[in-house]
Parts: sequence; structure tokens; C-alpha cells
Amino acid sequence: MICGLIPTYNNATTIADIVKRTLRQVPLVVVVNDGSTDETASILSALEQTEKALSVVTLPKNKGKGYALKCGFQKARELGCTHAITLDADGQHFPEDIPELIHISKIRPEAIIVGSRGTKHDNMPSSSTFANRFSNFWFAVQTGLYLPDTQTGFRVYPLDAIHGERLMTRRYEAELLVLVLSAWANVPIIPSPVRVYYPPKEERVSSFRPFRDFSRISILNTILCVLALIYGLPRRYGRFVYYGICFFIFAAAGKIITSLYRLRPTPENEQKMHYRIQRGCQIFLSAFPTATYTVNFDDSKNTPAIYIANHSSYLDIIALLALSDKMRLIGKAHIVNNKFYGCTAQTIGFIPITTGAEDMTSIVKHWTDQGYSVGIFPEGTRSLYGVPLRFHSGAFHLAEQLHLPIQPILLEGYAEALQKRPFHVGKPKQICTTLLPRIEPDDNRFGGNRLEKAKQMRAYYDQLLMHEL
Repeated sequence: MICGLIPTYNNATTIADIVKRTLRQVPLVVVVNDGSTDETASILSALEQTEKALSVVTLPKNKGKGYALKCGFQKARELGCTHAITLDADGQHFPEDIPELIHISKIRPEAIIVGSRGTKHDNMPSSSTFANRFSNFWFAVQTGLYLPDTQTGFRVYPLDAIHGERLMTRRYEAELLVLVLSAWANVPIIPSPVRVYYPPKEERVSSFRPFRDFSRISILNTILCVLALIYGLPRRYGRFVYYGICFFIFAAAGKIITSLYRLRPTPENEQKMHYRIQRGCQIFLSAFPTATYTVNFDDSKNTPAIYIANHSSYLDIIALLALSDKMRLIGKAHIVNNKFYGCTAQTIGFIPITTGAEDMTSIVKHWTDQGYSVGIFPEGTRSLYGVPLRFHSGAFHLAEQLHLPIQPILLEGYAEALQKRPFHVGKPKQICTTLLPRIEPDDNRFGGNRLEKAKQMRAYYDQLLMHEL
């Protein structure tokens, strides 16, 4: 279950509205009253009488936002929550943006989702703009990751993956500390755009103390930079170096295999080469550290088809090649032109796309007539965080023109293993390839034409990838 978590200190004018709007988005809200001295306590007491899904934690004295968050996390766990969405009580955040954060979190439940406010807004204090850019810079130095907004309090936390919770300080810098320590522990961090409202200066209620809190953040950044050199960055980049070496060995082996084939390019040798590449891809995925590699055949046939798959990682190409030695992939031309692995891509029959899949009917027919299936990523590019992008209609057009079935492939865990941006090498528990039931040419479950099929298939994948929270 996912809950809202709202720390508050003297927000009597806004707290009731924020709580009610948040309750419309989540089944439970935890409010931590951090020793408020205005009417906040009485307002929350009255709300508890009418809102059964509201739980209030009251601190007798003001301890600071970091301490309030720790108390809120503890209460959320006691109530059986797996994730908590934190947002401010001053009206700056829009609870109506919560569904989008939840949507990403359902697809990537292991990740911290960070709301990104941008840096140009009406009434935004110049001190806030400077503090955010300052924090973003040092976060990048300390972790090797760039986030557009490291100061936002609008986040989704997986409660079992919060690193540094015991070390959290009592003030605002606690949220930065959690991000840095979580990044060092290889917890994925995903930014998502959110709206923000800054009231006019005369209406603004803020507990941020510019000099004192900025000084605390500066001191914390100094400490974290030292720790990054001796602990954080070596720990984080150790996995990056390891996977880099593995990829180099894998790519070099592929180049050797394809080079040997070119010495004697007979049909028999070509088939042997494709089989060895398939087995190599299977071995690579099976040996993936921390993860179990599985292939589920819901409805598998050996006849030629147009294979489509969601695309969120470089590993997706390996996942498709591991399925069959009778597979050709369509992709961007820069893959074939790459100096390191372009030769391998050409030799195994990678089909470069220069205009659109609609214009490649004759090329695809050439391969399917020889018994090969053709794989396409309908999104056209890797999605950033595993959330499917818009599906283009080219794959469905080819299936329609050539009267071929569509074989949907669901790829899970690959985005967690190798995230596109911010670049992340993770520790998935499982990487799984699932062959879903085929869609025959006369099957209209997903619409009667290619545009309808592209739209409905994208929604189908989106639904399959979501986890219950």
C-alpha cells in the first residue's frame, strides 16, 4: 500500500486543503505535526474526526523536517505501507500530480521517484534557485548522477530501500543525505516533472532559515564529498566497471565469432554463427549477477512473425537475440555504423532503419520468406525509466502488409539492471522475457487497423508492467 506523508509546522492556513486533496489520490495519509504553535493541531484534530484515512503523529516540540520524516516513515511502516509519497504542507506542491508519480513507481517500485520542479517560476525566490543549482552540482560530484531537482520534498520513497535513515539529520539537509546514500547503495533515482506554486512573498510561510540551513547544507556537502572519494564513488562505480568489462568481453567474443564466419561465409557456417550468438546471449543473461534469468513461453511458435517488445535498456537487444537463432532485428543505423560492434551487427543481419518501418516491407519479406522472424521496438528508442513511450505504427503496418502474426514480448527487470538516464547499473532480482499470446492477422482484439493496434498495445504493455503498491 502507498500513503501520503506530510510533515507540517505552522501551516494552519493550508494544511486542511492539502490533506483533503491528497486523500483523493491515495488511500491513507500520515501527517506529522512537528510541534506547531498555531492552529495546526486543532485543525488536524478536527480532520481526524471526519477523515478515517488520516493518521496524525504529534511531536510536542519542533524537531525539524528530517526528524519529522523519520517519524512519518516509521508510522507508515506500522500501518502496513510499502511506499510513502512525501509532499510539503505549505501548498507549494500539487497533490493532483501524485497519480503520475505513482504510475512510475508501480513500474519501478524499487526506485526513489523525485519530483522535478524546474528553476523558473513566478514568485520563486532567487535564494531557492541558487540553493537548488548549488545542491544539484554537488550531488552530481558526489554520485556521478545528474538530477534536475535535488531539493524538492515531493518524492516517492520505497520504505524498504531508504538508505541512511538512521543517519538523517533533523533539518532540511536530511533529504539530500538520503538521496546521496541511496545513490551510493545503487538505489535507482528517477526524476519526474511536477508543478509548483510559489505564493507572493507577503503570503509565504516557510521554516527555511536561509543562513543557518544553507550553512548546514554546505557542511554536509563537504563531508559527503570526502566520503564520496573514499567510499561512495568506488562502491557505485565498482559495478559500472565490472559490467563494462563484461560487455567488452561479450562484444569482443561476438566480433571474433562473426569474423570467423566471414572467412567461410557458407549457409551452414552462417547458421552455426547465429546459434552461437544465441547461446552467447543466453549465457550472458544467465550469468547476470544478483538476477535470475527466465523465459516464459505463453504461446510460442516457430513460424515467422513480427516480434515487438518494450524497450528500456541496451540489454533488450541481447534479450531478443537470446530467443532464437532465426531472428533479425530492425534498429537505428548508428548501431550498424558503430566502430566497435557495428561489424557484428552487420554480420548477424541487423537491419538498419533510415526512414520508417513502413518503407521496409520488401526487406522484411526477404527474411521472413527464408523462415526468419523480425524484431522491432515500437517505441523507436529506449524509454527513460521503463515506462513505455508511444508505440509507432510501423511494426503493425509490416504485419498488416505481409499478413504476418505479431508476437508481443514483455521484458521485465532490464530497466532496473541498466537504466538509461540518469545512468544506473542496478541489482535486479530477476530479469524475465515473456512471450505473450500471438496476435494473428485476423485478430482484432487490439483494434482493426495499425494505428489502433499501436495505441492499444502500448496501453496493454503499460498495464502489464505495473505492480500493486
